[in-house]
Amino acid sequence: MSARPSVVAIGGGHGTAVTLKAARRYAGTLTGIVSVADDGGSSGRLRELLNVVALGDIRKCLVALAEEDSALAIAFGRRYDEGELAGHALGNLILAGLIDATGDLLAGVREAGILLGAQGDIVPATTELVVLKAESAHGTVAGQVAVKGTGDIGTVSLVPDDAQAPPLALERIAEADQIVIGPGSLFTSVLAAVAVQGIADAVASAKAQVIYVCNLRQEVKETEGYDVTAHIDALARHDVEVDLVLCDTIGGMSIGTTDVTVHDVSLTGRNSLVHSPAKLAQALSGLLA
Repeated sequence: MSARPSVVAIGGGHGTAVTLKAARRYAGTLTGIVSVADDGGSSGRLRELLNVVALGDIRKCLVALAEEDSALAIAFGRRYDEGELAGHALGNLILAGLIDATGDLLAGVREAGILLGAQGDIVPATTELVVLKAESAHGTVAGQVAVKGTGDIGTVSLVPDDAQAPPLALERIAEADQIVIGPGSLFTSVLAAVAVQGIADAVASAKAQVIYVCNLRQEVKETEGYDVTAHIDALARHDVEVDLVLCDTIGGMSIGTTDVTVHDVSLTGRNSLVHSPAKLAQALSGLLA
């Protein structure tokens, strides 16, 4: 393995953005493979209006790869609160414009990365318009917002179920030294990305070390009552076997009983509600060593 490893992060918005901020501290080649199944807020409105995939998670992950003091990165996150643009993040509008100008989702996202000076690549998990669907104890639920408000979820899938991952995503997974899944909302972010056809198979056949970064606490409805083992079991139901798990039980989540190696280490800083990119980088790079 080279001195600067190839790292792939898989998931959705805020959680994968934290992983990318962490991994850019030690990675050589860095790729974020990001869910596009959101149907709420600005992403949902633009999706209906412009017939484009959900852009919000892509925007958050692109910003995570930009310099923190970049005025453009700060502007990308600026959300309007008045008039016809109320609720829209400027970055979502710029992304939509770049996709329209290039005529291609991947090219538009790549141009946004160049514009931001991103240290790495963001690749949508699929280029197709998809709807997240969950099978739960309460029946079938469709749409990411609806799934987020549902408990007792067994599995999630996408409609159409044959939505393909871009070849670049599968190439980067195959070439990776380390694949980091999570943190983030288990079913609506992490597994919404993994559910794209080809991704779970690519992870399973990759030579890379596969790590799951567990959430710090349960999420109301979606993972209510979950311990770390329940998260691992949910991944396994979606054909994702991980080599080891990073968790921080500061939020009160217990580990449970699992055969998978679990490292319970400090992953938070002064704000114990969110993962610290610095501490996560230390833990992830240490696992490679």
